[in-house]
Amino acid sequence: MKMKAMIPMAAGWFVPGLGHIVQKKTSRGLIFFGAVAAMTALGLAMGGRVYGLQTENPLTVLAFFADLGNGLFYFLARLFSIGGGTLEKTTFEFGTAYIAGAGLLNYLIAIDAYDIAAGKKT
Repeated sequence: MKMKAMIPMAAGWFVPGLGHIVQKKTSRGLIFFGAVAAMTALGLAMGGRVYGLQTENPLTVLAFFADLGNGLFYFLARLFSIGGGTLEKTTFEFGTAYIAGAGLLNYLIAIDAYDIAAGKKT
């Protein structure tokens, strides 16, 4: 791993799209930010749950790591106690899947920022 490329990757994980913006790929970074933010917001609006670290069930550990991929959005949701999940809503499962999907997408975006910084792609 190239240490120089780690900074855009970490920035991109913490704020979706920031890793691309710092590499002067502004439009791409803004699109990534909008996509992850929209998916997370939709998931929260549908009553989805943001998982904290719970070790009783292996699936909740996986859900935690998927949600952690949202970076700043994850920490904001936990800080303001948003995303507790509303089981009564019929859209609860879809909302939870949207939030986890946004986190997983952001991991891929951060890896893409790393590849650009490492010179593996343009």
